[in-house]
Amino acid sequence: MAAGETNEGPGCPRRGRPRVRRIIAGLSESRCYKPCCCEGEGGGILLQPDEIELIRLIDLEGLEQEEAAERLGVSRKTAWRDLHEARRKIADALVNGKGIEMAGCTRAAEGRCPKCPRKEPAE
Repeated sequence: MAAGETNEGPGCPRRGRPRVRRIIAGLSESRCYKPCCCEGEGGGILLQPDEIELIRLIDLEGLEQEEAAERLGVSRKTAWRDLHEARRKIADALVNGKGIEMAGCTRAAEGRCPKCPRKEPAE
């Protein structure tokens, strides 16, 4: 396994305790973002729905980590770890011009994401 890769993803078991199901509001409004100047360049980051929700609750709504963790149904330590991972990913995307993909983006899955238009078939 290369540096920076994890054992996570489809078909790869996670180490440690099983992930607790999070309570997330507004999942259907998730979207993807990509800097226009990097069109066609590879690379991007994937934010999980729980990371997005923590950013919203703590950074936008101004909740304390303990309150945000309670709303998500996880421990304060788990919320802290997920929040810092989300902030690290966002910083990486901003500094290195990477796209930000939202896991669970229903618009992209349905082919109607305004940021990721479907390619028209060539005639």
